This record gives sequence, structure tokens and C-alpha cells, in this order.
Amino acid sequence: MKRMRRVGVARLLWLLVLLSATASAGWQESLPNARLLGSGEFSWFGFKVYTARLWGTTLPLTADSPFALELTYRRTISRGDLVQSSLDEIQRLSGSAVSPAQLKDWQAQMQRAFVDVEPGQRITGVFLPGRGVQFFVDQRLQYRVEDEAFARAFFAIWLDPRTRNPQLRAQLLGQ
Repeated sequence: MKRMRRVGVARLLWLLVLLSATASAGWQESLPNARLLGSGEFSWFGFKVYTARLWGTTLPLTADSPFALELTYRRTISRGDLVQSSLDEIQRLSGSAVSPAQLKDWQAQMQRAFVDVEPGQRITGVFLPGRGVQFFVDQRLQYRVEDEAFARAFFAIWLDPRTRNPQLRAQLLGQ
């Protein structure tokens, strides 16, 4: 009986080790050779909102390079506010190239991908060319959007030359 209990405990410990290794892999598993390309802070009216870090496998970043954009929040922000501000910027940058139906679909995708954030919490988006984007909250996969047009429109918020924060863009791109 004691031996069976020890075997059971050993199996349970082995399972926990396997699960923790999988859980801790996080976004890096999708981009195993990533290195930090650049980082910066986003502030709004003097309040620090988040620290951004761009990870990639090539410098300079090309249109077909996979990358990860990691945002570590400094403030509490609701999911609704994150979705709405992202949607507003996508619409501003895309103009009439994105239909109202696409915007509505993308809004629903972001509702699933984002969470209410607290200071210190991270959301990382991993751009995978030809596939779309994976969103991680801290190191846990939250949601996948298999729509490359959405992925490109979303990351344009930070990386498009018409971004609202060209200084942060330059820092992220290592310029």
C-alpha cells in the first residue's frame, strides 16, 4: 500500500513538472530565437501606461518577419477600454480599407483576446506571418486570431509610420 502511494505521488509530481514546463514556455515557444529589438514607455498626459518591448528574429524587422510585442501595464485598465482604444486606432490607420463588418468581427476577437489588466500584468501579441496573431496574458495563451489582415492592422497601432507615438515606434524598432 505504501509503495502504491509513493508511485502515485511520484506520478503526480512528474505530471506537475510537465505541466509547469508547458505553462512557463509562454510566447517564446512560438518565437524560440527571438531577441529584444527595442523597448520604450507609453505615457498619456504624463501618466505611465505601459512599457513596450519588441522581440524579433531579424533586425531590421521586415513585413514577413515574425515578432512579439510585449506590453507590461503600469495602470489598471478595463478590457473594454483596451478593445475600444485599439479599435479606434485600427480604424484611424485603416480608414475605408476596413469594412464596418470587419471592425465588428475584430472587436469581438479582441474581447476574447484581452483581459482587464492590473499593474505589472503583461499582454504579449505574437505576429505569425501568413497565420495571424496569438495573444498571451502573462505567459498563458489567451486567444488566437487566425486573420493576418487583423494582425497587421492591430500591430500597425505601434509600428506604422503614422502611429500616434513615433518616438515609441523608433525605440521599438531599435532606431
